[in-house]
Amino acid sequence: MDQKQRMLAGLPYKAWLDGLPEEHQACKRKLFELNTMEPDDQPAGIPKLLGELFGSVGERPWLEPPFHCDYGSNITVGDDFYANFNLTILDVGKVTIGSHAFIAPNVSIYTAGHPVHPESRNSGYEYGIPVTIGNNVWLGGNTVVLPGVTIGDNVVIGAGSVVTKDIPSNVIAAGSPCRVIRQITAEDRNYYFKHRKFDVTDF
Repeated sequence: MDQKQRMLAGLPYKAWLDGLPEEHQACKRKLFELNTMEPDDQPAGIPKLLGELFGSVGERPWLEPPFHCDYGSNITVGDDFYANFNLTILDVGKVTIGSHAFIAPNVSIYTAGHPVHPESRNSGYEYGIPVTIGNNVWLGGNTVVLPGVTIGDNVVIGAGSVVTKDIPSNVIAAGSPCRVIRQITAEDRNYYFKHRKFDVTDF
């Protein structure tokens, strides 16, 4: 295997070989275009660029610049993807995000890592372990998702969380390290914030 194949297989690899720097540079050019786009050009331009940058996108993708990633091509998002300001995705491993993602400001999703031992780390080898995020997931502001994590469907991750382990579906989870706080129930549908009930019924 070449270094790109090793990278995508979750094996130790060297990022300066086998065309990886050229792919990274091409990604930087697209990110520069996205992050400096005129506001009046964004409604049409951002979804178009995301379609070119990401491995695949669903319908109606959107994010608020600035956005940062390594390659872009290793990111897959479903329908109605929305990310607020300052999303960072280190996509040396695959990042799969389902439909109806709500990503708050300053969220970071990391597949990349380095060996713990200094001699191994200084060898230049690094790794990427995939991250999977299900459908209808809301990541609160300043959340960090670490390599190898899977987050299930219909999950809310509280602001400031560091997600180090898998999170099951249909829960609220928060903290550092992130842990399950409680299940999401049918009763939650009646409230828009804590104990404040909806005064509308058109949903």
